[in-house]
Amino acid sequence: MNSATIFLIGRIVFAIYWLMAAYSHLFGSKNLIGYAQFKGVKHAKVAVIGTGILLLIGGVSMLTGDWPNIGIAALVVFLAGTSYKMHAYWKETDPTKKMTERVSFMKNVALAAALVMMVAIATPWPFRL
Repeated sequence: MNSATIFLIGRIVFAIYWLMAAYSHLFGSKNLIGYAQFKGVKHAKVAVIGTGILLLIGGVSMLTGDWPNIGIAALVVFLAGTSYKMHAYWKETDPTKKMTERVSFMKNVALAAALVMMVAIATPWPFRL
């Protein structure tokens, strides 16, 4: 298998992750809105729908290979905002909650770093759909 094919397979799997999250934000927002309110997010409904749109833009961009830098930017903005507000492990006092939030925060940092590295991939990406 050549590197372009491997890249396409990885890109599709990566896109599915973001598109599933977008679907949850846009079509299963009731639970997410409640959780965002619990975390102290002002205008939780707008925030959940807005982040859903960022996820959708990023996921579609990753899937199709079109405008990858716009998709990357949308996902980095999503991760920056949600990581700080939703996974503020430094505020937790319960050790289990602190560990869970730290894992989620660090996962988001790693995803953001991977996205930033993707900027270095020459455009247009191979196998644009």
